[in-house]
Amino acid sequence: MMGKKVKWSWSSAIIGAASAVAATALISAKPKDPTFHVISISLTSFKLNLPVLDVELTLTVHVTNPNIVPIHYSSTTMSIFYDGSLLGSAEVQAGSQGPRSCQLLHLPARLDGVQLAHHAVKFVADVARRVMVLDAAVDIGGTAKVLWWHHKFMIRVDSRITVDPVFLDVIDQQNTAEMEISLT
Repeated sequence: MMGKKVKWSWSSAIIGAASAVAATALISAKPKDPTFHVISISLTSFKLNLPVLDVELTLTVHVTNPNIVPIHYSSTTMSIFYDGSLLGSAEVQAGSQGPRSCQLLHLPARLDGVQLAHHAVKFVADVARRVMVLDAAVDIGGTAKVLWWHHKFMIRVDSRITVDPVFLDVIDQQNTAEMEISLT
């Protein structure tokens, strides 16, 4: 048995190597959900509309595209909720992001003082505790270009953000993103 000579085949070796490269390419090309993290919330203005106060903010969001292809997305609006009620919105401008990259988005947001007034008792309690929970949801549509094909995608992002309502510090957050790709 030990003295048996094995015949080497270059064609088998090349086919094996090509199969390994193709399998690696397929695994790394599998679309991955992007990640979103709110980095900061900045107050930009107060607008007194008696008897309530409207607030304008800028949300700074860190976005990571872990995929091997660039993406282009259309403009959309993020909905911001407090205690189950729509409190305001943030505008997401159309744009693009390169493959395997990160970027900061600065989203102008407006909170409706009338809606906040409906939750005045809870809001005052949250300010006293210095903990306020906000929920946000956004659907982002766009295209990802793979070779000469443009694949449409839709990303649903749901966030629960705990902030200090006095200093607007982000205390904690839980973000989920789910992506659907249209292969047609």
